[in-house]
Amino acid sequence: MKKVYFAGSIRGGRQDAALYGEMIAYLEKKGCRVLTEHVGLESLQAEGERTMTEEEIFERDMAWLRESDLVVAECTTPSHGVGYELGRAREMGKPVHIFYDLSRGRLSAMLAGDSCFILHPYTDTKEIFEALDLIARG
Repeated sequence: MKKVYFAGSIRGGRQDAALYGEMIAYLEKKGCRVLTEHVGLESLQAEGERTMTEEEIFERDMAWLRESDLVVAECTTPSHGVGYELGRAREMGKPVHIFYDLSRGRLSAMLAGDSCFILHPYTDTKEIFEALDLIARG
């Protein structure tokens, strides 16, 4: 079973939280284990996060990143944290799949210009799930 680290904006804005939840549920339906499923929750109170220090959150998330087989990130809403996670995943040699909505703007050149990242631009959410099928199977 593939272990997936899912990255999406938390403090940078939660307007895409429902989409994150759909993507996470889809990956799990396809047989993947998403280590960071709380990213798709509206409340973000999973894992007792309300009582965790920022250092504890960092250590937990880095442990999940090390444990993962690959990273799936939805990067339409810019996030410093997601950018950091992607850079660390790259350092660890993890395959990184970046999704972003073309109709809402351009992806950062620091992500789009790095040939180590696998980009999945989309204009329709149907395209997301077609790509997730391939990722889950691959």
